[in-house]
Order: sequence, then structure tokens, then C-alpha cells
Amino acid sequence: MRAVVNDRARLQHMLDFEAALARAEAAVGVIPHEAVDPITAAAKAERFDLAALAAEVPAAGDTVIPMVAALTAEVAKANADAAGFVHWGATNQDVIDSALVLELRAGLDVLIADLDRAVAAYVALAGRYRRTATVARAAMQHTLPMPFGLKLAGYAGALGRARERLKRLRKEALVLQFGGAAGTLAAFGERGLDVAGRLAALLDLPLPDAPWHSHRDRLAEVAAALTILAGTCGKIARDIGLLMQTDVAEAAEPASGAATAKQRQPNITANALACAAMAPPLAAAIMSAQVHEHERASGAWQTEWPTFPALLLTVSGALAGVALIGQGLEVDNERMRANLDATRGLIMADAASHALAGKLGKPIADQVMEEAIQRSVAEKRHLQEILGEDERVTLLMNPGEVARLFEPLSYQGVAQTFIERLVASAQVRVPRR
Repeated sequence: MRAVVNDRARLQHMLDFEAALARAEAAVGVIPHEAVDPITAAAKAERFDLAALAAEVPAAGDTVIPMVAALTAEVAKANADAAGFVHWGATNQDVIDSALVLELRAGLDVLIADLDRAVAAYVALAGRYRRTATVARAAMQHTLPMPFGLKLAGYAGALGRARERLKRLRKEALVLQFGGAAGTLAAFGERGLDVAGRLAALLDLPLPDAPWHSHRDRLAEVAAALTILAGTCGKIARDIGLLMQTDVAEAAEPASGAATAKQRQPNITANALACAAMAPPLAAAIMSAQVHEHERASGAWQTEWPTFPALLLTVSGALAGVALIGQGLEVDNERMRANLDATRGLIMADAASHALAGKLGKPIADQVMEEAIQRSVAEKRHLQEILGEDERVTLLMNPGEVARLFEPLSYQGVAQTFIERLVASAQVRVPRR
């Protein structure tokens, strides 16, 4: 992702726009064909001094003015006449917005590739641990047993939805910006749409219904989707970090370096959580930048130019960590079983209560269970043992039937179906444009 958003890559996207613009204009007769080769040959980022361009930006107000001047000078070295057709009919915002769209497309491709890895990892884990019982926790307390594979399938499903969201936006939201000074393409007369259509095709970008200089809803939606992905990664990282606690110790991120099990620290999860926390404020800046004056604004769209790279980097950091965790997650089955037994069978009280209600009726079953739970807590004895001593229970259920009430995965409802559905949804792939 750093390669996607570095200064030279950004400059190259701007130059790609200028080269494609010249080719599109020559194709419909707006500029001479002889101007195309000198412009496209000069539109190479390595031919420009980044530091010198950057030094001129504060006074110029944006990056395009010094870039166009430098590109014009570079073209003039080969063909003075061609230099006069650099940036013909476009406005600075056309260049910056289209370059930003190209950068976002490259950034989404990086994220989608990482999502492919992450989804595949959690799908595999969900299958491996679909019959492994673990504690389900509500408000940080033990509530019921569940298959650990369901938790993992939930991660896969959420990451899969994020991937499809980004794929949709890559196709629908990342569109060409080309409108000239007022969004009318007046400089091209009746040939504006012809130039726009060819320019969009050359950059492989969809052509919108009209320029969108002061309508930033598409970019806001991209920022929202990126932040949702960061939140999903943060949720996964938070869970894994909690499972790594010394007194829980059910799962752990991959070991790094010479760390032993005793020294294991949640380093990957901490980094992912930090990145996830940074994303929402960055997205908020982009959301606030939707408020523009009239046809082209001053100050609002400039906010996006430095903010999107930071957002892409933070989301990429969160996702990279989550993918790494998925590819090397360590699971302690024995510890999961020990934690299931930590409350001496109370985690199965709901299962026992429902089973007894079917035999004794709900009022009597509730009374039996309330007394048994109180004795279990007071005497620090297993709930199964207490129920096995109650004649109201033993008259209707033999010891084997009572024991089965305390098998964690005997009380999982339709969890296995949910795992299958989540895995199936995560693996659905929409063809990329």
C-alpha cells in the first residue's frame, strides 16, 4: 500500500491523465496528432524532480500547476509546438480527482488481494474447528456453549461482505473526473463528450453522467466502506486479543521471533486495533469535505488529497494483521474445554432447564434448576452431580441422559447451518470489472 500512495506513484497517475488526455483529444481532432508522442514520452514520473515540484505547491495552491509547468517544459525539449497542447481544456481538479480515483483503484486492488487471503484463512479455520466447543460470551461473561468454528465463520462472512463492498465500489464509485473549469467542457464545443468517452476508455474508468467536481458522495461512500472494513478488522483483533489473555488462553496470534508461550504478547492484534482506531477520524474528514460551494469549491476537495492515503494505509495495516492472524492462529482445544467446565456445569443450565421443562413442566423445572444452581454455587460442586441427586430428576432421567445434558455441542441449535451459510457467502465472488 505504501507503494500505491507514495509521491512518485501519485505523480505518475497525474501524468497518466495528461498523456491519456492528449491521446483522446488527438483522436477526435482537438489537438494535432503530432503532439501526442512528445507528451506521452515526457509523462514519466522518473523524469521529474519531486522535491522541486513539492517546493512550489504551497504558493501554487495545488500540485497540478507546478506539474503542468514541468511537463510542458519537458515536452518542449523535444517539440516546442507540442508543448502548447499540454493540459488542453482540462482544469486542475480534473487531474487531481482522476489521479485520486486511479490511486483508490490501485489501493482497493491491494485490499481485495489481502481480503482474499484473509477470507480463505478464516474459512479454512471455520471448517477445522466447526466441532470444537467453546464458551460464547455476552457482556464479557459466559453465556452458552458454541462451536468455535461459528466465531471464525462470522469473521469470514464479515470480511467477505467487505470484499464484495469494495468490488462494487471499484466498479461503480471510481469514475472519471473531466469537466473543465465549470463542469461544462465548454472548451471543446460539441466534441466534449467524445473526448470524455475516449479519455475514460484510455484510463479504464467508467464515464459518469456528468462531472462531479462538487458532488463527493462517491468518494464518501468509498471512505465509509474502508472504515467499515477497518472496524471489522478491529472486532476480529479485539476478540483474538481477549482470547490471548492469560486467564483465558484459548487462542493466540502466530508467534513472532523467539517468543515463548509464556512470553506471548498480542502484538499483531495491538497493531491492528491501533490502525482500526485511526480510520474513523480520517473518514470523518472526508465526509465533512462533501460540503462544497457551487460548481467548484475552494478547500473542501483539497482535504481528500492527503487524507485518503492515510486512510488506505491504516485500513491496510489493520487488514494485514487480521490476515496474518488467520493464517497462523493457534487454538488450544484443551483450554477451551477447561473454560467450558470453569462454572461447574452452569453454562449448561439453560440446556438442562429446557430438557427438564419437557418432562416436569416449566414451573417445577424452574424450581428444580433454581435449587440445583444455588447448591452448585454454595457447595462448589458440578451441576450435573447436584441434579443426579435430585429424585425429581432421577425418576425421569437415567444417569446417561443427565450426562448428555452437559455435553456442550448437544446444545448448539442450528450453529452448524449458520457456519455453512457464512462460509458459502464468504466464498461467493463477483467478477471484477
